[in-house]
Amino acid sequence: MALSLEKGLGIHPHALLVREQRAEVLASNLANADTPGYKARDLDFQSALQNAQKRQGFTMQRTNERHFTVTLRGGGDEKFRVPNQPDTGDGNTVDVQVERNLYLRNAMEYQASLRFLTDRIQGLNKALGGSGGR
Repeated sequence: MALSLEKGLGIHPHALLVREQRAEVLASNLANADTPGYKARDLDFQSALQNAQKRQGFTMQRTNERHFTVTLRGGGDEKFRVPNQPDTGDGNTVDVQVERNLYLRNAMEYQASLRFLTDRIQGLNKALGGSGGR
């Protein structure tokens, strides 16, 4: 029986890459908070994850009727954010508080993806006869 490293790691490497990409976009928004005319952007996580999976040849499948259905929609990864407040006069749509909160949430989700990936690698190592300890 052949061991597929990609199947063993699951979706976690792809999610980690998309979270990293989103962190860059959110950091760019924060850096341009005072730039006149700058439009806040964000990543369409579902679309970015789907594109990352296509590049790696990975697809999600339901293997049990009790699994949640996951729908991945196509389209561009990066989108302009709809501002919560009316235009401030300079055309900039960055809301610093919103961007900081989104950046913090994305950082926590990145850490969770990293933890899941680490656990998967340790589990595979243990299954292959390695120590798998921390």
